[in-house]
Amino acid sequence: MQTQPTSEIKILAVDDREDNLFSIETILEKDSYTIVKANSGRAALKILLQQQDFSLILMDVQMPGMNGIETAALIYERDKLKNIPIIFITAHSYEDEYMFKGYQTGGVDYIYKPINPDLLKVKVGIFVELYRKNRQLQAHEKKLLASNAALQKEIEERKISEEKIKDLNRQLVRNNSHLKAVNEELDRFAFVASHDLQEPLRKIRVFSDLILQRSAFSEDSERYFKKIIDSSSRMQHLINDILQFSRHNIGANDFVDTDLNILVNDVVAELEVKMTETAAVVTVEKLPTLPVVPVLMRQLFYNIINNGIKFNKRGHSPVINICADRKSHRENYNGGFYKIEISDNGIGFDDKYADDIFVVFKRLHSYHEFEGTGMGLAICKKIVEKHNGFISASGKPGKGATFIVELPESQPLSVGDNVIGAQ
Repeated sequence: MQTQPTSEIKILAVDDREDNLFSIETILEKDSYTIVKANSGRAALKILLQQQDFSLILMDVQMPGMNGIETAALIYERDKLKNIPIIFITAHSYEDEYMFKGYQTGGVDYIYKPINPDLLKVKVGIFVELYRKNRQLQAHEKKLLASNAALQKEIEERKISEEKIKDLNRQLVRNNSHLKAVNEELDRFAFVASHDLQEPLRKIRVFSDLILQRSAFSEDSERYFKKIIDSSSRMQHLINDILQFSRHNIGANDFVDTDLNILVNDVVAELEVKMTETAAVVTVEKLPTLPVVPVLMRQLFYNIINNGIKFNKRGHSPVINICADRKSHRENYNGGFYKIEISDNGIGFDDKYADDIFVVFKRLHSYHEFEGTGMGLAICKKIVEKHNGFISASGKPGKGATFIVELPESQPLSVGDNVIGAQ
C-alpha cells in the first residue's frame, strides 16, 4: 500500500492567541504538514464546513465566546467530521470530571502549556500515522467490496451469457442460409461491376487502336494515343486486382518481395502527362525491397505523388523527393521497419490538421480550388495498416508537406482476416 505524502497531511490548529498558533506551526514545520489556523471556535467551524480532510485538530480549551469543549461537541455532531481526532491544548490541570467531559466529547488526548515541542511532535506523529493506516484500511476495504461486487456481477453475467450463447447459436443457424444468399449476391454484383467498369475501358482501347491504325498523326498525337491505350490497360489490370481483393481476405501469400524502386518508377511513368504539364520533378533515392501487396502499394505511391503534383504552389514547379531509411525497431513491435519519406514543395498544411487529412472525405481545400474526392489519403492509411505499418504527415503552410510511411521488413506468417476492398 502507498503511504500518503506528508505534504497531504492537514492539521487544524485552533487558538485565540496568534503567538500560540505561530508556536504550533513552528514546531511542526519541519514535518511539512499543512497547518490551517483558526483563531476561534466559530472560525474553526466555518473552515470545517468547507474542508473535511483534516488528519488531526489541535484545540485550545480556553477561548472566549466558545471554548474548545463546546467547539468539539459541535464538530462531532456532523457525520463527516466525527472521525477526526482532537487533541486539547490547555494551560490548566483539570480535575478528572472535567477531563472526562473532554474525552466524552470526542477528544483523544491532552497537551499542557507551555507546549513541550518533542511531546507535541511525537503525539501528532502518532495520530498522523493512525490517520494514514485508517486511510489505507478504507482503501483496502473499498477494493475488497469492489472485487466482491465484480465477482457477483461476473457470476450473474456468466449465467446470462450461457443463455445468450444458446440464443446466439440458434440465431447463427438461422443466419447461415441468409449469409450464403448474401455472398452469392455479392459475387453477382462483383461480376456485374467488373463487366460495367471494364467495358468502357475495352472500347477506349479498341477505338484508340483503330484511330491510330487508320489515321496519320503527328509524333506527339501518336504518343498521346499510345498513352491512352497503356493507361486503359493498366486500369483494367487495376480493376481486376482490386475486385480480386474485394472478394478475398488478404493472406501471407498475397505479399510479394517487391523492389520499390521499380514500383515507384512505374507510378512516375503513369503520371508522365501530369508531370509534363506542370514541369514536375520526382527524385527517387535508393528504396528497399520489401514484402508488400504490389497493387495496393502502387496505389499508395500514386496517391501521394499525385497529391504532391496537384497541390503545388502557383508559379512553382512541383519537386517531390522520395527516400528511405531503416529503423532498427518500433516500440512494442518486433522486427525492423523501413521509414520512407515522400516530401514536396507544395502548398503544405498546418500541422494541427495532420490527423484530419487521413479521414475519409476530409478536405482542407474546396473542390473549386483542387479537384478530388478527399478519399486518396484515407485509402493510403488503410493500405499501410493492411501492411502492418504506420503513416503520418507533417507540413507548414506554403512550405510543403512530408509523408512518412513505415513498413515492416518482414510480414507475419499469418496476416489474419483483414479484408481489402475497393475504395
